[in-house]
Amino acid sequence: MKAIVAILGLDSHWRGAVMVSRVLREAGVEVVFLGNQFPAELVATALQEDPRLIAVSSLSGNHAALVPELMRLLRERGVARASVIVGGAIPPRDVPALRAAGVAEVFGPGRPLDELIAFVRRLADEERSRAAVH
Repeated sequence: MKAIVAILGLDSHWRGAVMVSRVLREAGVEVVFLGNQFPAELVATALQEDPRLIAVSSLSGNHAALVPELMRLLRERGVARASVIVGGAIPPRDVPALRAAGVAEVFGPGRPLDELIAFVRRLADEERSRAAVH
């Protein structure tokens, strides 16, 4: 399974995204780490890389504007196969809007990394099941 990990916008907080990249790699996921990206750039890379997972980090509050834009662009460009997760300092009041935009899961501060690994394993199992049917 392949994942793209990026930091949304000009957010200067990189530690969480690096840690997520490391945890995903240790779980056997091929990771493309992009660093800071705006939605259009991230979608262009997703079209080239064909990931099953796109993990974006936001600690500066830009998620309310940039995540819906990312989700819109992914739909417009036909990148429907990728599940999008958002991590960082996401206030609980913002989670329903992110889910309504199409985000599969939100991993806020203090959420155990085991839950991220379990989520990724479910995606990998779904991918294997789909491949077995086709």
